[in-house]
Order: sequence, then C-alpha cells, then structure tokens
Amino acid sequence: MNKPDKFSAKARIAANSGLTQAGHLTARADPDLDNTATAIARVLAGSLQVLAFPSASHVYNPLIYMWPAHREYMQRYGNLKGRILLVGMNPGPWGMAQTGVPFGAVSMARDWLKIEKPLGGPLPDQHEKYPITGFACHRSEGSGDRFWGWARRRFNSPDRFFQDIFVWNYCPLLFLRNNRNLVPEQLHKAEREPLFGICDAALNAVIHAIGPRVVVGIGRFAHGRAQAIAGDKVPTAYLLHPSPANPAANQGWADIADQTLAPWL
Repeated sequence: MNKPDKFSAKARIAANSGLTQAGHLTARADPDLDNTATAIARVLAGSLQVLAFPSASHVYNPLIYMWPAHREYMQRYGNLKGRILLVGMNPGPWGMAQTGVPFGAVSMARDWLKIEKPLGGPLPDQHEKYPITGFACHRSEGSGDRFWGWARRRFNSPDRFFQDIFVWNYCPLLFLRNNRNLVPEQLHKAEREPLFGICDAALNAVIHAIGPRVVVGIGRFAHGRAQAIAGDKVPTAYLLHPSPANPAANQGWADIADQTLAPWL
C-alpha cells in the first residue's frame, strides 16, 4: 500500500471540505453535509482508510462505522464560529470508539448530548477484549464521564456548552496492541508521518472553518499538535487531560478546566 503524501492529503481535504489552500471558504454542493466541519470529518475518515499501521494489531475508525452518530454531532454542533476549540488526542476504547462522539462515554452521549445512532458502516477486525457494540456498550469511558460531566455541571445544557465551545479529536483512530491502546506518538515514525500529515491538514481546515478564539489542546500531545498547526494565527493553550490514569486529573479536574478556560469564556 502506497504511503500518501501529506501535502496531497492537505490538498484533498481542502478541496473536498469547501476550503481553499489559503483557508478561504467556498460554496458546497453536497446537501448531505450541511457545514464545512462535517465535510472535513467525512474526508478525514476516508483519507485515513488508505493508511497501514503495522505497529498496531487492530485499528478502529469510528468515523466509518459510527458515521451516523458522528455526523449528527458535527451537524448539530459544528456550525458556530468564534468559539473555544478543544482538541482531544484520539478515541478511547469505551468512548468515541463506541459512540463516534469525542470523549463520548455512552451515557453522556446518549443521555446528555441526546445522540444515539446504530452502527452505520463496515466494522473493522475487532480485538476480542475490545468489541464494538456501539450504544449497547455497557463499559464506561472515565475520561468521557469526567469531561462531559464537567460540561453538564458548568453549562447545564448542551446548547449552552456549544455556544462557547466545540470539541474535535485530532486523530479519530483507535490503535490497539497487546491488550492495550496505543497513543499516536507510540507508532513507528514511518506510520506517524502520513497520519500526522492528514490529521494536521484536517485540524488546520477546522481552524480556518470555525475561526476559534483560542485552540486548547487537551493533554500534551494535542497541545503540541495545536501549537504546530495554529502557529501565530490563533492563540493556543494547554488543558490537563481528564483521564483517571492521570493522578493530577483526579484532584479537581473540573476546577482546573474552569481556570484554564476562564480567560476565553
């Protein structure tokens, strides 16, 4: 399988998302994709399908098999400009990998965001310990419970939250190996470079499309990619990742999130 050139990926994402290389929006003709962010996600999903990852035993792309739910999320909440753009890293096995929603713990996506869609595309080869059951999944994603739990307490309603904030995952793929998930940084360099080229292009397109007041990376990896993409065009900031595996996050993460985002809320 040929490795796609990262500049070709950037051009492809730009052309198919209604975004020129200079970042200018153009009219879209596809009525099924009613905002530019949705179109970017659709092209991102397909662009990643051509990549191979020998470092991982299994790779899940929820933008393919949970596209109906992801599309609902993007079309419902991806329209407004000038918000805080929160950038996560990649899906957890019991969160976005099941629901198609960033940090998408099943109960939060279904009961608070009111998004619940059936599996809607071909499933990948599955790891026996990490089956894909969609919204029928009974496992809890700790990061998603903490993140959306904070959002619910702080903003009361999804509409109020999304007036000020939009959440995008830098990489929508889940990588598994030896009964654990791999973060993108743990892939071999030859795998990372085309992956980062495509994901960088998508994040750059999202920044141009929604014109955020600040780009906030959730965790060091996402913050690093946000800084690299935003450059001096948009302010960037770092927010501690809410994972329960992060000891610092277990000591008042909601307060940390409030303090971090306060200058832009």
